[in-house]
Amino acid sequence: MLIDGKPSRTIQEIDNYKLSIIDQTLLPHKLEYIALATLEDAFNAIKNMHVRGAPLIGITAAYGMALAIRDDPSKQNINEAEKKLLNSRPTAVDLKWAVNRIKEKVINLNNNERFEAAWLLSGKLAEDSVFECSTIGDIGRDLILKEFKNRKNINILTHCNAGWLACVDWGTALSPIYKLFNEGVDIHVWVDETRPRSQGALLTTWELTKHGVSNTLIVDNAGGHLMQEGKIDMCLVGSDRTTANGDVCNKIGTYLKALSAYDNNLPFYVALPESTIDFSLRSGVNNIPIEERSSKEVSHVIGIDSKGSNAEIRISGEHTNIYNPGFDVTPNKYVTKLITNKGVCEASKEGIDKLFK
Repeated sequence: MLIDGKPSRTIQEIDNYKLSIIDQTLLPHKLEYIALATLEDAFNAIKNMHVRGAPLIGITAAYGMALAIRDDPSKQNINEAEKKLLNSRPTAVDLKWAVNRIKEKVINLNNNERFEAAWLLSGKLAEDSVFECSTIGDIGRDLILKEFKNRKNINILTHCNAGWLACVDWGTALSPIYKLFNEGVDIHVWVDETRPRSQGALLTTWELTKHGVSNTLIVDNAGGHLMQEGKIDMCLVGSDRTTANGDVCNKIGTYLKALSAYDNNLPFYVALPESTIDFSLRSGVNNIPIEERSSKEVSHVIGIDSKGSNAEIRISGEHTNIYNPGFDVTPNKYVTKLITNKGVCEASKEGIDKLFK
């Protein structure tokens, strides 16, 4: 996608088998890049959310496996690298999918063949991800145009960041929006701030604005009010893990948006690639491990002060008890349709099976 008119990606190969990633913890105030050269670098990038978003986490983990194999191609080290990466972020299933793809590819090769095979497959997975996200955009664009064919403008609510910053390029939920915008459709995006890490406020508004897409930032609890006022036509979100029956695990707060959309008879679409579907889980509620994140994400905010310097400020009482789940699960009955790289389907086992099995 574009940053000030220049095509950009979240992760790219650079010289000497290294990677360059956008440090997303500094956006929107600074655009800086980090070089990844080791398994530890990749692990820290995922764990500390320099990269985030299910598809991008998966690609970074694949490259992390390759870098580990470069340093030590033994089976023992491959198993240790797999375990380490899987412990970095437990909720997004793309991570496990990508790590397993690399391990399955190399485990039966000779030691001196493993690194090259792993590196090449990581690059292929990255390119496949770009293609899949672009395809999601095309399919979602067609669906939205059909849904609102008589509308002069379209207003979409999204939650968290499911744009190109969450992937390698294009994104999932934002991909149809970019496709519509590129074709001249009058589209406006209402962006939830997505507390406590504020990915909507910091990332979604940034990438939409850089590409020229009209958007407005709102607090998380304003979405239902805007739906009642008729200012939202549809909801479009991404997914960190979707189970075999169509239950959707996504950033905390997604479930409440789905309930509001359901009560206001508005479509609630979820955009995701095949790699985000966990066919091993029949349903999502109480079955998906929900990452509990640091209480400091809630008790403090980080921003730019009046002098232009990074500042961290406590906003809660010093001894306040805090619980900070990173994700929630939206039952499939509240999901209008799933938009995937293979097509559109009902959020149900039967619908998913038609496309993928």
